[in-house]
Amino acid sequence: MQRIAVMTSGGDAPGMNAAVRAVVRKAIYHGMEVIGINRGYNGFIEGDMWPMNLGSVADIIHRGGTVLHTARSKEFTTPEGRAKAYENVERFGIQGLVVIGGDGSFKGAKVFHEEYNLPVVGVPGTIDNDIPGTDYTIGFDTAVNNVVDAINKIRDTATSHERTFVVEVMGRNAGFIALKAGLAGGAETILVPEVPFDINNICNKLMRGVKRGKLHSIIIVAEGAASGLEIGQKIKELTGFDTKVTILGHLQRGGIPTATDRVMASLLGSKAVEVLMNGHTNKVVGVRNSETIAYDLDEVFGKKKDLDTEMLELANILSI
Repeated sequence: MQRIAVMTSGGDAPGMNAAVRAVVRKAIYHGMEVIGINRGYNGFIEGDMWPMNLGSVADIIHRGGTVLHTARSKEFTTPEGRAKAYENVERFGIQGLVVIGGDGSFKGAKVFHEEYNLPVVGVPGTIDNDIPGTDYTIGFDTAVNNVVDAINKIRDTATSHERTFVVEVMGRNAGFIALKAGLAGGAETILVPEVPFDINNICNKLMRGVKRGKLHSIIIVAEGAASGLEIGQKIKELTGFDTKVTILGHLQRGGIPTATDRVMASLLGSKAVEVLMNGHTNKVVGVRNSETIAYDLDEVFGKKKDLDTEMLELANILSI
């Protein structure tokens, strides 16, 4: 294999730049050329791509977002759009493709491989950590730390005013960010889409805390579990407590990637190049039990990644 391409697709995630850097430099080290695709599948269709060199990825390992930019492409979901993309595969002489993104990006890569037999490897980059088959995804650790930092700041105000704060976090239909940040931030209650909840039980727990002298409470709500605004309003109605709501939104996806995300992204980007060099395709690289692995792309689809309910129970125990 002489020439590969790399793109970032879907939602941005801190550490994507470190992964791009690893793909480019690992490939060049082994004598290959690398084509950078700008704006994900949109750029793939439009031919918005160029040769990358060592300098193309200099001074980016510590930056959030993605230097290749990203977008969601409706056109790539059509056969006509993918046909346009394949014209650029032939035009640029691309022999393999590395896609850094989430499950939607991987679906596009899978279909493209099936139609045009281009070797593809997915690198899981999403703050949601919802990709089956890998313990962690690029950007998750940074997002969790961003949330914990926000919780720490909110707790100062909550304590000063003796308030209950509801903090809504991202994660789509998964509760991984809420769970880990809630445990690390000492939240009194964590609501995740994987586990049903009773608002009356939540309010009873809050009132028990007040009776024992608790000055404030933090409720973490995953966006896929409920609306933070609705939960805050319901708590206020049932308890009479001064309840405020903070929706953290996209600040969770930004900022300097943590050392953990940078290292993992470097390992996974490098592994993706090795997979292509060894003649494998339709793979995803990931981390299991601290080991960097490659597994079948089909494992990503048709099932949901399990949440650690024992960790959720521990968080409930520690917040009594």
